[in-house]
Amino acid sequence: MLRIAFDDVNEEARVIAELQAARDDEYGEVLERVPAFLDELTSERDHDRATYEEVEESEADLERFRAWLAKIDRRDYFGASRRADAHAAVQRCAEALEAFESEAFARDAQPAAAHPALRAVEDT
Repeated sequence: MLRIAFDDVNEEARVIAELQAARDDEYGEVLERVPAFLDELTSERDHDRATYEEVEESEADLERFRAWLAKIDRRDYFGASRRADAHAAVQRCAEALEAFESEAFARDAQPAAAHPALRAVEDT
């Protein structure tokens, strides 16, 4: 843990509050981007594009969220207030992706005739 000597308790509290505020800002950035991730999954599902390729793209996005969160956590020496919210939001992303992945695999397991957007084309 970070140890800094302060001459004054008020100075220590001020520095800790500043560090917590800075981490809260970073956690806030994560929280601001989570809805776009969830909206993308919903959009792909609504447009019948729950595919393995979309799952792979979303997995990469989720891993970026997790890595970003881990970096913030390493700088969060004093337990910023938005930490739990950011972790819960990324967990919601993981759960949503898991459901999307199940749909994609089920869709990919169906024969092509079951996909109304796909049709056979004869070579001429």
